[in-house]
Amino acid sequence: MNRLFEQRRARMLTYQAMREGRLPAGRQLQCPKCGGESAAQRWNALRMVCPLCGYHRPVGAYTRLWQILDPGSFRELDAGLGSTDPLHFPGYGAKLKELRKKTGMGDAAVSALGSIEGHRAVFVVLDSRFLMGSMGTAVGEKVTRATQQAGRRRLPLIIFAASGGARMQEGIFSLMQMAKTAAAIDRFQKRGGLYISCLTHPTTGGVTASFASLGDIMLAEPGALIGFAGPRVIEQTIGEKLPEGFQSAEALLQNGFLDQIVPRDRWRAVLSQVLLLHEGKKGGAAL
Repeated sequence: MNRLFEQRRARMLTYQAMREGRLPAGRQLQCPKCGGESAAQRWNALRMVCPLCGYHRPVGAYTRLWQILDPGSFRELDAGLGSTDPLHFPGYGAKLKELRKKTGMGDAAVSALGSIEGHRAVFVVLDSRFLMGSMGTAVGEKVTRATQQAGRRRLPLIIFAASGGARMQEGIFSLMQMAKTAAAIDRFQKRGGLYISCLTHPTTGGVTASFASLGDIMLAEPGALIGFAGPRVIEQTIGEKLPEGFQSAEALLQNGFLDQIVPRDRWRAVLSQVLLLHEGKKGGAAL
């Protein structure tokens, strides 16, 4: 009886860890960058950063919010919002159902009210476990609604992007979200709102070409791939070999696209400092 209970408990903890983007205890994980193996406990303790080389492994949206928000301040917005299948794309409806069950998410983005060191803001976090964080109608709507919430409440807007781009299964409906989110953020900024864009690995395609690149302050994690088309596509198009590190966060910082690269264990400190500096000025005072 006790053995059966422990087996069920182990399965439950494994499932919970998968939903939160963490690794179950007892596993060994090979780093995709350096190839070294480390215990799952070490990865979890370092917030999913490789203990050997510092590679930042993608994390789930709820895990990201848990890492940066003050305890008890999380309040999810539009939790039930999810994409439909407007084009009846083959297999898309079944895939959405499967991913919702596996991740516990309605779609590839989570939006929330919360605070960092007591400084309130509206947050959106994209999750690459859900169709590579691709932007369909639900993601575009969540970003737009969160931006409007930030405007109404006179709070800063903070978005963590992690995406493969626009969602091909929704066709033109997905591409429309680029203009929709960009327009919402433009209105927010013109009315004095502060938007902090945080780019994580990978941030590409239509997300980069719309709301992800429009921040008043542009931050990124170390080693993040940031761009529109991938390096392989660009090389095939121009017929030339790209420079080493092309489209990395470090290259973008050097060329003026980013303001700062922020290691994962520094997000709370950096964001709280930015929010403090802007409090009562641009998008910093709640109604």
